[in-house]
Amino acid sequence: MAPAEPILQVRDLVKHFPLTQGIVFKRQIGAIKAVDGVSFDLHRGETLGVVGESGCGKSTLAKVMMALERPTSGSVVVDGKDITKAKGSELKRMRRNIQMVMQDPYTSLNPRMTVGDIIGEPFEIHSEVVPKAGRRKRVQELLDVVGLNPDHINRYPHQFSGGQRQRIGIARGLALQPEIIICDEPVSALDVSIQAQVMNLLDRLQKEFNLAYIFIAHDLSVVRHISDRVAVMYLGKIVELGGDSQIYDRPSHPYTQALLSAVPVPNPEGREARQRIILQGDPPSPANPPSGCRFRTRCWKAQDICAKEEPLLQIRPGTDHLSACHFAEARDVVHTQS
Repeated sequence: MAPAEPILQVRDLVKHFPLTQGIVFKRQIGAIKAVDGVSFDLHRGETLGVVGESGCGKSTLAKVMMALERPTSGSVVVDGKDITKAKGSELKRMRRNIQMVMQDPYTSLNPRMTVGDIIGEPFEIHSEVVPKAGRRKRVQELLDVVGLNPDHINRYPHQFSGGQRQRIGIARGLALQPEIIICDEPVSALDVSIQAQVMNLLDRLQKEFNLAYIFIAHDLSVVRHISDRVAVMYLGKIVELGGDSQIYDRPSHPYTQALLSAVPVPNPEGREARQRIILQGDPPSPANPPSGCRFRTRCWKAQDICAKEEPLLQIRPGTDHLSACHFAEARDVVHTQS
């Protein structure tokens, strides 16, 4: 059987924010290269995890895919059409198919609106989805789907806990029956026990509605729990991309190896078995990234070629997944139980 056509195709996506000087007569003196040549596919029912340090471009990538920001160049093809070139009614229609769950459940919900109004707001914008007479019933159904009491439709956000608020945000994301949901660090503001409940909810909803997720996070253990594939970002670029077991059990890029070595190990005996990799210095500025490989200024494998040639994201000898490193080498990770 031929592989199914991807539901989402991101190709050579670039987003640069101009740096200007002057108050009246502004002139551009540079650019923040937030996203700088990102490509990947997403299939129906699949979860792609996106991980990396703060400032690596994860959230900007999400905003460009949602057409909340226009890209500098590149394309985001949703069901065969490029959302970055769509305008007006066509863009409005395409946005029905790709929705977002925000990071902070405390600030992403309007405190002046009831839960019913918050979840039902997409129906006001896309009035053709649900007739006005049936919207209250549909909102109650969505509350029930995410595990909340439908009778609480007239309550306000402050009357719910953090985990319940995030369920409200998920219900709002489901309202238009999208095929793709971008989850921008949806559990980072929640307690660990509540994180597990929300993760299990997302997993159940994916199976029930055949949803495709892009799950953005900096917590590697959370990403592994939910992802089928993982993309590791550094300074606006994907430096490693592969299946969850490929990335977590045999990472090949030095940056990924360093990230995994920093994951806390509850078992004291396991700490001795794991080799800790300490990166020197801070990430370079996205306004002035290093030549060649962007990770070379912090990499213990760096050689002259790393400053001269930018490594392509491809399968390297001795590896079984994509890695952007001239000296990529699969390295077994010791996993221990808590």
